[in-house]
Amino acid sequence: MASHRDLPVGLVNQLFQNTGSSSFTEFVSSYAPELLPRRDEMLATPIGDQVPHATTIVAATFAGGVVMAGDRRATSGNIISQRDVEKVFRADDYSCMGIAGTASTGLEFARLYRVELEHYEKLEGRTMSVQGKANRLATMIRGNLGMAMQGLVVVPLFAAYDPDKDEGRIFSYDVAGGPYERDRFDAIGSGSIFARGSLKKLYRDGATADDTVMTLIQALYDAADDDSATGGPDVARKIWPVVAVIDADGFRRLSDDEVSGYVQQMLDARLIAPDGPIAPLR
Repeated sequence: MASHRDLPVGLVNQLFQNTGSSSFTEFVSSYAPELLPRRDEMLATPIGDQVPHATTIVAATFAGGVVMAGDRRATSGNIISQRDVEKVFRADDYSCMGIAGTASTGLEFARLYRVELEHYEKLEGRTMSVQGKANRLATMIRGNLGMAMQGLVVVPLFAAYDPDKDEGRIFSYDVAGGPYERDRFDAIGSGSIFARGSLKKLYRDGATADDTVMTLIQALYDAADDDSATGGPDVARKIWPVVAVIDADGFRRLSDDEVSGYVQQMLDARLIAPDGPIAPLR
């Protein structure tokens, strides 16, 4: 059977102009599957902790939007393999995703997912709905199930502003791609249990974006306090968490100067109360 490289130029151009699908991944799978990562190949032995893993991501909604933040540490077993890895990525103008799990596979997911959304918008002439974005990401995760069984697990957290509801929405996933919408806040990664506990204590309905950013900074610090794979703010190296705010004005990543201001405010308070703010009982 002739490959696409043996087809006449005119026919190849027609294939590119009429893909038959709004999914970039499906198009590449049918036209040049060798360009996509192999999800069906089996490793001789699971590699597990031999490759760098990304850790804690947190997200919370506020009045009219959503905030996502991630620490910067990547680990290989008990070794810190990188101190400034980025785990929160813009997906399109009104959504973002954070990754926990195998860092290299997660970075690849983030790049491919962004192209997926751009491809859909160009072909359909409109932006995909928030639910559609969440489902499309679920399909990509499901395609990685074979590699996940070999230890190359990637579990993203997806957040978006929904213009139809004028609110932020958060979706988490299992390794098989099941999307689950989360109410108010969520966390993923090795430090998620500690971050989620902090969010339960500090989250306030109807909070401002500014207060929600501080809540997530506090949650990441609490996660780093108890989870060795989660990195706290590195004041000496000036490495700060990545923080993104999404609202009706679109996606905005906070600058290092902005984040360092929140971190310094939090650290000053922790010198007095090392365990952080205390939630009222009533």
